Amino acid sequence: MYDSGTVANHFLRLARQQGKSLTPMQLLKLVYIAHGWSLGLYGLPLVRDEIQAWQYGPVIPNLYNRIRNYRSLPILTEVHSMGSDLGAREVDLVRQVFEIYGDKSGPALSRITHAEGTPWEKTYIPGSFGLTIPNDLIEDHYKRLASRAA
Repeated sequence: MYDSGTVANHFLRLARQQGKSLTPMQLLKLVYIAHGWSLGLYGLPLVRDEIQAWQYGPVIPNLYNRIRNYRSLPILTEVHSMGSDLGAREVDLVRQVFEIYGDKSGPALSRITHAEGTPWEKTYIPGSFGLTIPNDLIEDHYKRLASRAA
């Protein structure tokens, strides 16, 4: 498992290599989606940070607190991260997630991550704050997505 900042920085580098930028909403959702696919494909969490069900979808508070000052503006620098760089399998997973989802806007990614039947939709209670989305719920969801794609 990796620090969410380490995964976020890999997405930021991929975007920069393609002349693109990412907003905090995009980055949070991309890291969450990569975490989901890691659970769904390999049964292993990608990030060690807690994921919570907030009003506008799943959020990694630890990462959110590091990038929230950008608001809806592009993130211009790498995120402070603690821990080692990604392994080869994780680098490939993040690259694939970026290829599939990297062109989507923050609101489009948000719609994907809190559609009906998603872990967020099953966890979120209106008016509540800080409810943890369990990894087993995320894993089950992404395993179902993977089986449909196969």
